[in-house]
Amino acid sequence: MAFTLRQLRFFLAAAEAGSVSSAARALSISQSSVTEAIRSLEDDLGVILFERRARGLELTHKGALFLRHASQILDDVSSARQAFRDETGSLGGQLSLGVSSLVAGYVLSDLLTRFRRGWPAVEISALEETGDYLQHLLIGGELDVAVLFTSGIRDRAALNVETLLVSPYRLWLPQGHRLAAAEAIAPEDLVQEPFISLMVDEIEESTRRLMAGLSVRPRVAFRTRSVEAVRSLVATGAGVAVMPGLVYRPWSLEGDRIEIRDVSGDLPTVSVGLAWRKGAPLSGPARNFIRSAQGALPFKASP
Repeated sequence: MAFTLRQLRFFLAAAEAGSVSSAARALSISQSSVTEAIRSLEDDLGVILFERRARGLELTHKGALFLRHASQILDDVSSARQAFRDETGSLGGQLSLGVSSLVAGYVLSDLLTRFRRGWPAVEISALEETGDYLQHLLIGGELDVAVLFTSGIRDRAALNVETLLVSPYRLWLPQGHRLAAAEAIAPEDLVQEPFISLMVDEIEESTRRLMAGLSVRPRVAFRTRSVEAVRSLVATGAGVAVMPGLVYRPWSLEGDRIEIRDVSGDLPTVSVGLAWRKGAPLSGPARNFIRSAQGALPFKASP
């Protein structure tokens, strides 16, 4: 029997929440419904999508690959419905879009794919810049909308802000690391570990604040502006990293496994969303982009 859209939604919710119980709460259904949907989906595909662990669910390699397909299928269905609901989809126009660097690599493609299906005639120009400079351009009227870390927006009196996704920080470990078996990981457990630090947008500042709060300052072994470098360095045992779940993938480019764990205490989060200038009329393309983006991320995994 072919899998259903309902099974795909339950699968994405479980991947996002990291446990059957949390997915069931988010969907307002029973845990048994989520469990049965995942089991039926695995039977239909002939693969194991999750590793069942004491602390919850973890995507397998094939599960991570299927996650993108499932997201795309649901996006396609949503876009098909939108095409019939909205008779203005054939209208053209221009959209001037700003995006911060980390968001560009992990969120923007999904938003643009969805928008282009609904409004293919709109001409889009996109600029990648720092969050602070994007805010400057929005206030100056040089951009229609920006996709960025909304948790880093400073001038909220001048900008409308809508958060689409909140991503907590998690600990990245190489496979087999001593902390991977720990029942609970405290920030103080990390002080003996070499750290890999990402120097991008507000990620660097959040990591600096986290380290400053520890009794002993951890040793930073590598500083890089590349998420893929962080992934590879962690996977090969060069150190650990505390990163937003938004950018987590379980495999490095070299095919090495990366574990992910919660750390107790008050870890930061990052919020991703939209910003546009207050008091300025929105063009049709800008208004439609905002509306499209609002429905694009509800089931996107953010471990």
